[in-house]
Amino acid sequence: MPDDAPLQRRKLFIKSFGCQMNAYDAQRMADMLRPEGYEQAQTAQDADLIVLNTCHIRERATEKVYSELGMLREMKDQRSMTANPLRVAVAGCVAQAEGAEIFRRTDLVDLVVGPQSYHHLPQQLRDVARGQRVIETEFPVDDKFAHLAAPQPDAIARRGLSAFVTVQEGCDKFCSFCVVPYTRGMEVSRPLAAIVAEVERLAQHGVREITLLGQNVNAWHGLAADGRKIGLAEVLARLADISGILRLRYTTSHPLDMDAGLIAAHRDLPQLMPFLHLPVQSGSDAVLKAMNRRHTSADYLDLVTRLRQARPDIALSSDFIVGFPGESEADFAATLALVEAVRFASTFFFKYSARPGTPGADLPDQVPEDVKIERLARLQQLVEAQRHAFNASMIGKSLPVLFEKPGRHAGQVTGKSPFMQPVHVEASPSTIGQQFDVIITSTSTNSLFGHIAAPSKLPD
Repeated sequence: MPDDAPLQRRKLFIKSFGCQMNAYDAQRMADMLRPEGYEQAQTAQDADLIVLNTCHIRERATEKVYSELGMLREMKDQRSMTANPLRVAVAGCVAQAEGAEIFRRTDLVDLVVGPQSYHHLPQQLRDVARGQRVIETEFPVDDKFAHLAAPQPDAIARRGLSAFVTVQEGCDKFCSFCVVPYTRGMEVSRPLAAIVAEVERLAQHGVREITLLGQNVNAWHGLAADGRKIGLAEVLARLADISGILRLRYTTSHPLDMDAGLIAAHRDLPQLMPFLHLPVQSGSDAVLKAMNRRHTSADYLDLVTRLRQARPDIALSSDFIVGFPGESEADFAATLALVEAVRFASTFFFKYSARPGTPGADLPDQVPEDVKIERLARLQQLVEAQRHAFNASMIGKSLPVLFEKPGRHAGQVTGKSPFMQPVHVEASPSTIGQQFDVIITSTSTNSLFGHIAAPSKLPD
């Protein structure tokens, strides 16, 4: 096509599964394909290109992908003989893990692309348009963050006040239940200068809240301008100095990498929100050892104590796996005891399901499914009670709320508390984009309600 030929307008639909990293990757793919003529479709039926952005963490992840593909069969067949055939791509961790096996199992897929190769999407899709089936799942040997192209101002505007910024990828921990080291590779940290440049650009275009992302984000390490070795605490301190940035968060963390400097950052940086997702997975030392977590329940409780000494109002969330191979009733009781001791603001919990290729899949003493279900129900009852109690404890407090959008009802605006709770107030739309102190007066199942007290001061 000549360089001056009109750009063909096409529709893109991305269905993402799993973690926040995938949500971020979907955003990046959409940004990258927009200059190629792709605008985002509201439904798969309206799309010219459908991308399944997959996650390998959840139960039966691979089979769910093939089920999704099966549902696209009729849609693709109907378009196969037209001038505008439907293209289907599989991206994300299942693409990385399965590779050419996806092509072997179905002829529906045109492109299989791993997370480190998204910056090649425009060329990959040109190859697909020429009739090729394309696969790219190699880990780059040079710049693992080459796919993080700087977003354009119009793309930033569509994101609103909050943005994700990837600072770290991969994991070296090799927990026995986890596929991340095999699908995302070893730990690699993005250079500090690149992180700062991206956040400065986001702040200049109206972003006020930054969440730093990584499979093991607090393992970030790098060099300061003077050559000193630094960790995530120094990254957060540098970002806190950027004009316009009101809030900083990071996820997901590993207890082994919560060093003294990062704990101190929760004490010293007002922009660092008092909410931390810190997965523990189990309260049983025997199960933690089998999981290769390399910490004990006592280690975790000591870490929680130090965090709360540094920041008394900090709220914690966590992940738990129920029914890991060999988990006894006593082991599960230890998990309930840890939950009781910590009192989490929110919790994610899952039944164990084996991931092919991980050590946990080959362990003896697999827990029966009915036992997993029963234990999961007991854990859910406890953590839901804690979540409701945490939300109820907000009543009467004044919380800074960053208002992001109109509410569901006329005259209502909605924002987020420091603890990630949706907060609804009756106020003018002019409050959107600003942070105000809100007196909390009531709660619902998932949200807080209140009235504006006074504006919080923006940073200079």
